[in-house]
Amino acid sequence: MAKALIALNLALLVAFPLSWFAPVMRAGLLPLFGLDEISIITGLQSLWETDATLALIVTFMAVFAPMLKLIGLALMQFGLLSDRLAPVLAWLGKLAMADIFLIALYIVVVKGVGLATVQVAWGLYLFTACVLGSVMLSGILSGLIRRS
Repeated sequence: MAKALIALNLALLVAFPLSWFAPVMRAGLLPLFGLDEISIITGLQSLWETDATLALIVTFMAVFAPMLKLIGLALMQFGLLSDRLAPVLAWLGKLAMADIFLIALYIVVVKGVGLATVQVAWGLYLFTACVLGSVMLSGILSGLIRRS
């Protein structure tokens, strides 16, 4: 079981960066025009141009929080980080879930305006799977830590 958890964590360390560049949605103005693919990275680039404060928050939640959490979990799995830091990693995991909410909120807002077309793309499912895999891994590892 421990090797499977290590493998899952290492897979997530690769899958998360891939999910940032995968298209999470296709959006366009009115149904008449072509749809542009938007990834987390292109969305962050646009956000940095318009609102640096929000971009900083979202960048931390979408990029740094999940990676710091996974790196911390990997260090714990290999015995290089104390189990006492598990609550900090759990807190990082909660921050990492907030960006899924933000993406969903943006889709709802844009669709509500009625002038734009938004379609969910495969990258959103990959990114969501990464976040859920990370949550599952954290839950299993925190249960194992509490028992020992």
